[in-house]
Amino acid sequence: MRSSASSNSEQLDDGRACLIFETASITGSRAFQTPPSNTSSRHPEHHSFDKTTTILSATVSGNQTRIAVIEKENVAPTPLPTQKRARMYGGTPITADRLMKPFKCPGSATPTRASEKPARKRRKVNYSGADGEADDADKPYSNEDRLALATRDVNRFPVFKPKDKDQSMRQRFTIPFLNKDSGAYNASRPPPLLGLRQGAVFVAKPLHDPSGEFAIVLYDPTVDDKPAKQIEDASEEKPEEPKEKVDEPIMHKSLADILGLKKKVVEERPRVPVVIDPRLAKVLRPHQIEGVKFLYRATTGLIDEKAQGCIMADEMGLGKTLQCIALMWTLLKQSPDAGKPSINKAIIVCPSSLVRNWANELVKWLGKDAINPFAIDGKATKEELIQQIRQWSIASGRAIIRPVIIVSYDTLRLYVDEFRETPIGLLLCDEGHKLKNADSQTFQALNGLNVQKRVILSGTPIQNDLSEYFSLLNFANPNYLGTRMEFRKKFELPILRGRDAGGSDADRQKGDERLSELLTLVNKFIIRRTNDILSKYLPVKYEHVVFCNMAPFQKDLYNHFLQSPDIKSLLKGKGSQPLKAIGLLKKLCNHPDLLNLPEDLPGCESTFPADFVPKDARGRDRDVKSWYSGKMQVLDRMLARIRHETNDKIVLISNYTQTLDIFEKLCRARNYGSLRLDGTMTVNKRAKLVDKFNDPEGNEFVFLLSSKAGGCGLNLIGANRLVLFDPDWNPAADQQALARVWRDGQKKDCFVYRFIATGTIEEKIFQRQSHKQSLSSCVVDSAEDVERHFSLESLRELFQYRPDTASDTHDTFKCKRCKEGKQFIKAPAMLYGDTSTWNHFTNDGEAGAMGRIQDLLLRQECSEDAVSAVFQYISH
Repeated sequence: MRSSASSNSEQLDDGRACLIFETASITGSRAFQTPPSNTSSRHPEHHSFDKTTTILSATVSGNQTRIAVIEKENVAPTPLPTQKRARMYGGTPITADRLMKPFKCPGSATPTRASEKPARKRRKVNYSGADGEADDADKPYSNEDRLALATRDVNRFPVFKPKDKDQSMRQRFTIPFLNKDSGAYNASRPPPLLGLRQGAVFVAKPLHDPSGEFAIVLYDPTVDDKPAKQIEDASEEKPEEPKEKVDEPIMHKSLADILGLKKKVVEERPRVPVVIDPRLAKVLRPHQIEGVKFLYRATTGLIDEKAQGCIMADEMGLGKTLQCIALMWTLLKQSPDAGKPSINKAIIVCPSSLVRNWANELVKWLGKDAINPFAIDGKATKEELIQQIRQWSIASGRAIIRPVIIVSYDTLRLYVDEFRETPIGLLLCDEGHKLKNADSQTFQALNGLNVQKRVILSGTPIQNDLSEYFSLLNFANPNYLGTRMEFRKKFELPILRGRDAGGSDADRQKGDERLSELLTLVNKFIIRRTNDILSKYLPVKYEHVVFCNMAPFQKDLYNHFLQSPDIKSLLKGKGSQPLKAIGLLKKLCNHPDLLNLPEDLPGCESTFPADFVPKDARGRDRDVKSWYSGKMQVLDRMLARIRHETNDKIVLISNYTQTLDIFEKLCRARNYGSLRLDGTMTVNKRAKLVDKFNDPEGNEFVFLLSSKAGGCGLNLIGANRLVLFDPDWNPAADQQALARVWRDGQKKDCFVYRFIATGTIEEKIFQRQSHKQSLSSCVVDSAEDVERHFSLESLRELFQYRPDTASDTHDTFKCKRCKEGKQFIKAPAMLYGDTSTWNHFTNDGEAGAMGRIQDLLLRQECSEDAVSAVFQYISH
C-alpha cells in the first residue's frame, strides 16, 4: 500500500475506527501495529506495541478517503526453548534476543573532527620552584631537547658504526686465529651464549703450593697418573677399516662423513697435585708424614684399584689421630680435579669416652673456623638426635654445613637406619679392634653403611686369634681375602699348627709359607710402627713386670680353694662352672676383701687371722688392711714414697670396680687427692676429669681408672707413673691401658708397673698373653724369629699354685741368658712384645742385681720380701 496524505480519525457506530485521509490515494491493504495510548516517546524503537490494526475497507469521496480498520490485542508468542532458539539463530540466547528487537537505523559513518569537538578546559599550573626558579610555562619538548635525549641514549648504548670503506681497504689482511679444539666441549669452560663475550679462562691449579716451604705432596700427576688407555692397543692387530662404497647412497652417510670431519677425542681435564694443608704439614713428624701418604694412597685406590680401605696398626702414642685428621681434611678439600673435593662427608666412630676428645683434636689442629664437627655426646634427646641425624644425612652440596660427624659405636648401632641411604665418603673407626667379631651387631651395622673408603685405627689388630684379624681385614676391604671359611682353611689353620710347640717341622714349614703369602697380600693395606720411633721425641720409658708374693692370708685362702671339692670335680671334667672359679681366683690375687667370705669359700673360717672382720660386721670401718694382699702392700709403700719424695702423679688401673673401691678407701685413709673414672660416668664428665687431672696446678695425686671404661684413647700425660694392678685375658686391653701416660706431650721420664701375683693364675694369664703377642708380632710386626714358648694346654694348668718359684713365667721361658735366677748376658735388643728379651731381675737383696735397677721405688723394695722378681724394658 502506498499513501501520501494527512489523516484524522473518528469513531463509527459499530465501534470500528475510521481514518479519514485528505487528498490521498490508497491501494492495497496491510496490517500495522499502533503504540499504546500512554506512550509519549518520540522514537519508535522505544514503543512497546501491544495492538495490531487491520484495514477492512476504504472509500474515496472527493478529497477524503474513508478507511475502516479493526484493532486486535497482540498475544505474546510462546518462547522457543533456549537450545532450539540457538539452533535456529545460530548463536547464544542473547544473540537471539537481539534479533527479535526492532530495526534501528544506523548513524552517520563520518567521524566528528577533533577540531569540531569542544576543547577541554585546562587550568594553568605553575611549576616554579620553592627557591624562585623560573617557570617552564609547560612548554612541549623542542627539537633541541629531543636531540639531547637521543645523544644521551647513544652514549649509554653504543651503536655499531661500520668503518670507512677507504680505511678498511687500506688495512693489511690477516688470517683470523683458529682456537684450538673450538669444536670440543670443555667441561671447565662451557661455550658462551649467543651475543656474549668469550668467558674468562680459569687455569687449573692446586689448593696449596706444591713447591712451598712446608709442602707435602700426596699426589703428583706427573708421577702417580697412569697412562691413559688408548682406544686401540698398539700391540694388537688393527682391524682393516671398511672401504667406502662408491654407490652408497648419500642418505645413509652421517654429516661428519659428508663433510669429511674426523672424530675428535675429548681431552681429559688437567689434574693437579694434592698437597697437605700447611698448618698440618708444619706439625707432622717424619713417621706421621709417611703414615698420611700411606692412608691417602690406600683410600684413593693408588695401591689397588679394587680396594679403598686400610688398617693403621701403629702402637699407642704415635699420633694416629693427627694422621687421620690430615687425611680427612685433605679429602674434604682437595682432589686431583682442581676445585673439587674427594669426599663430601665423613664419619668418625670411636668409644663414647673419646667423642669429645676427637672434637677437641679437630679444633686443636684445624682451628675453630675451619671445621664444625657434629659430635653426638649424649646431650640431645632421642627425638632431637634423630632429627639432627636426618638433616645431616639429606644435606648435599653447599647445604653441608657440618661435614664430619663423631659418634660412638653404640649410638651408631642404634641409629644406623638413619645413615644407610646417605653416601659417606670416609669412615674412620678408632679403636677398631671392637670390630673383631664379624657376627656382632656393631660389625653388621657399620658394614651396612654406604661407604667405600674405610680406615681402621688399632694399635692391637690381633688380640686373640687370626679369625679376628680376618674380620678387620674383611671390613676394611670386603671380600679381598675371600670368605671366612676360605681364610681359615688356607691361612689360619696352617699358621697355628706351625706356631704350636708340639708341631712337626713340616707343619712349621707350611705355616711359614702361608704366613709369608698372607703378609704379601695384606701388607699393602697395613702400616705398623712400634714405640721405638717415639724414642726420638719422648722421654725414656721404664716398663716393669713386678712379680709379687702373696700374703700369708692370701696363700691360705688360695690353697683352700684349690683343694676344695668343687675344683677337684672340675679337674676331673665333672664341673660345669670353670669361669666362676677363675673369677674367684683372680679376685683373691688382688685382695681377699673382693670376696664375700666365708660364703664364696665354704669352710675357710679356719684360715681367718685374728684381726679379720667380715664385711657385714665392719660398719663404718674405712681402714684398708693392705697386709692381707702382697700386691697391696707394694702399692701402699710406692704411693707413700712417690708422695713424699717426688712431685710425680700416678694412675692406678684395674679390671674390677671393687678393686677401685679399695684404692679409693686407701687414698682417703692416706689423705691422697684422687679422681675416679669408670663406666658409670657420662662422656662430658669423663672429659672434665681428664682435663682436671692433667692440669699442672691441680692437687689430685692419684687417678683411678677402670680398664674397660677408659683404657682406650685417654691422654693422661699429667702423670708419669702408672700401675696396672691385674692382667686381662686380652693382651690388647692391657696394652691400651699401659699407653695412657707415655704419649705426645709427656715431658718427664715414665715408669710403668704391671703387678703379677707370683705362681698364681695371673702368671698363667700373662703367659697366654705372651703367646698371643707372639702371634701378633709374627703377622703384624713381621718379626723374623720369635721363639715358640707355650703349647696350647688344657684348663688344668690354671688351677695350680707354685709358691717355691720367683717367677713361673721366667721358668717357662727357659731363658738362656740367666743362670740360677741371675742374668749374666744382657739383652742384645729388647722387643717390646716379647718379655723373654727384657732384662730379668730376681730379688737377692740390696746387694743383688735388683739393687742396681734404675727405678728408685723398686730398689727400695729389695729390702722387702713382697717382690720376688722383675722384668724390665727400657724404651731407649
